[in-house]
Amino acid sequence: MIIACYTEDRWASLVRAIDSVERQEPRAEATIVAVDNNPGLAERLRSSRPAAVVVENHMGQGASNARNAGAAAALTPYLAFLDDDASARDGWLAALLAPLAEDGVVGVGGAVAAAWQTDRPRWFPDEFAWVVGASYRGLPEATSPVRNVWSENMAVKRDAFDAVGGFRSDFGKVGHTSRPEDTDLCIRMSAASAGGRWMYVPSAVVDHEVPADRATLRFFLRRSYWEGLGKIEMTYHLGDQQDLSSENDWLRHTVPRGLIRHLRAAVTRASADDAARAAALAGGTFAAAIGAGAGMLRRPRRRARTAGVRPRSRV
Repeated sequence: MIIACYTEDRWASLVRAIDSVERQEPRAEATIVAVDNNPGLAERLRSSRPAAVVVENHMGQGASNARNAGAAAALTPYLAFLDDDASARDGWLAALLAPLAEDGVVGVGGAVAAAWQTDRPRWFPDEFAWVVGASYRGLPEATSPVRNVWSENMAVKRDAFDAVGGFRSDFGKVGHTSRPEDTDLCIRMSAASAGGRWMYVPSAVVDHEVPADRATLRFFLRRSYWEGLGKIEMTYHLGDQQDLSSENDWLRHTVPRGLIRHLRAAVTRASADDAARAAALAGGTFAAAIGAGAGMLRRPRRRARTAGVRPRSRV
């Protein structure tokens, strides 16, 4: 069981995350807390949580390297990941690990419920719950195969994880800058396992804290932009393995259905909230499209810088 963290500002949340893991039945063999380049936080953890295994990431800053450092310290055939601002509900670990016993399953993810630290904005659409790191409208309602899951609520087979070198060390979340390193990992693990699949288990639930500064329209649009940009950057890393089928399905089906539903409610019920949700759906989609466009514009410059340069091998 691996929890990545990087700042003492989230100390209370981190403690809740650790406590939620220690309440699981059956219990994890070890709770590994991977600290990202913060010796003070590591020392505080060792002093106050002696039962936890504290691992420090001294490599490049970021969640990807921190999780990899935690994984390197684990001795189990399965690895489970939880974020420092998420807490697991009772029964979470057992539900999350169950599908890993099946042949062909390389990883599993569970549902994420938004734990708003302030009132949820009345304009916020369920289709965009991923903006605050929560499960969004349109995901399966029963255990089902999916392309990818999220690292804040994830379990993997150790051998499949190691086969691709874990999370990509030069791609991922650093501080408040987000990248879809978990989607990238899922696609690479499936490809490397000759048809390996991921399962989504809605009954394996964690609560993800949403602070007040993420309940703003500004954050909503900025995060949508970065998601569009990050997904395009991800395709450059993946090359022939790139797969944007989930994003295309969301754009073609989930967003139009949401717009129709909210606009209909805005008209038939004179609902100002639904009108605002429809506007947010359109605005968030546009922001993501602008981000994707910005990512595409970066591609020629990146290729020009690397022309004629032999890429270094990844270990």
